[in-house]
Amino acid sequence: GASTEPMALRNLAMVEILYSTGIRVAELEGLDIDDVDFSRSMIKVTGKGNKQRVVPLTNPAVKALETWLQHGRAKVLSGDQHTPAVFLGVRGKRMGARQIREVVNKVLRDLGDTSASGVHVLRHTAATHLLDGGADLRSVQELLGHESLQTTQLYTHVSIDRLRQGYNQAHPRA
Repeated sequence: GASTEPMALRNLAMVEILYSTGIRVAELEGLDIDDVDFSRSMIKVTGKGNKQRVVPLTNPAVKALETWLQHGRAKVLSGDQHTPAVFLGVRGKRMGARQIREVVNKVLRDLGDTSASGVHVLRHTAATHLLDGGADLRSVQELLGHESLQTTQLYTHVSIDRLRQGYNQAHPRA
């Protein structure tokens, strides 16, 4: 119905952003309107230790975010409220991390892919896609806001296993 439509737009935008950027839930929670730069398809996020970084958005993420901001967000805000938050709950207030996790988990469940559950999977997937696409470890470290390269390297194991699987499937004598 009409009340679920803005929420559907919001949920799509949230999942697209998490999926394409690999940002943390807390970073999505803290996202303000001013942090979004549509002209450069970037968002500014505040990570652990109040460190800020700029993260590029994919086209689908930009489109989903624009749609939510133009057609969804205003319907959720009640007239007297002013919040800089990008993502709002049903009552027009900034969504908390728990709420975000619940929504994302539900979206992933509804996709019917039982292997993908939990917000962290999106972070892993984003990292893996970047690495599979040839991004170097340092860039991925920077995008994810990892303090140490070792943390980022944990993500590469997934990627290398994937490559190995692909290789074994492609080469009958492997």
